[in-house]
Amino acid sequence: MRESRPYGSVRGARDETRVPTATHLSWSRPITALISAYGIWLIAGMIALECIGIPVPGETVLVASAIYTATTHHLNIWSVIAAGIAGAIVGNMVAFAIGRRYGYWLLLRYGSYLRLDESRIKIGQYLFLRYGSRVVFFARFVPVLRSIAGVLAGANRMPWRNFMIANVAGAVCWVGIDCFGAYLFGEEISRLAAPVAIALALLIVLVLVAAGVFIARHQQQLAAEAERVFPGPLPQVRVRR
Repeated sequence: MRESRPYGSVRGARDETRVPTATHLSWSRPITALISAYGIWLIAGMIALECIGIPVPGETVLVASAIYTATTHHLNIWSVIAAGIAGAIVGNMVAFAIGRRYGYWLLLRYGSYLRLDESRIKIGQYLFLRYGSRVVFFARFVPVLRSIAGVLAGANRMPWRNFMIANVAGAVCWVGIDCFGAYLFGEEISRLAAPVAIALALLIVLVLVAAGVFIARHQQQLAAEAERVFPGPLPQVRVRR
């Protein structure tokens, strides 16, 4: 009876310790060496940086790490998932803090140049109070939105508890789906990633356009509801120089 082998494994002790090259991870060979050298620290760090808003390939590293784990077994898939979740949560927490401290201050000080008066800033806070959890959760699955969702949530003063629930839930689902998909299906997942990302991006654009039209048509009603929830002037903040 022929012995079954896990995805990407080869016969021979010497081959089993070899980092995969042309056949496996061909689309991410430059990253594979870094994963081999730094392991879960690289995964957590890259994803955290991406979620803070720094343009690094966090998701690429995550998927490549899962495939690397399946082909070499040098890492444990649960360690990869734990590192990814930790990096995603911490990165979004830092982004939220930056947005709450500096993004909100920038809105107050320079929002008028973008026609964002106090009423419109309150509308943004009101919408994040009602729908922010959904935005933070689903932003995990969209590359660009994933990098700015935390800052937007902080700048619009989304309640911390609501943010953390959506932050943790989104991180667990996103990392779990990406890691297990890559671990089980290998490089096939990379062929599906591009069209799925394009479809999600188009969907997000349509949602944003629809949201903009809705806000423009119901601005007075939204402003009245926002004023009822956030009565009085907006709280001011000072940024130390």
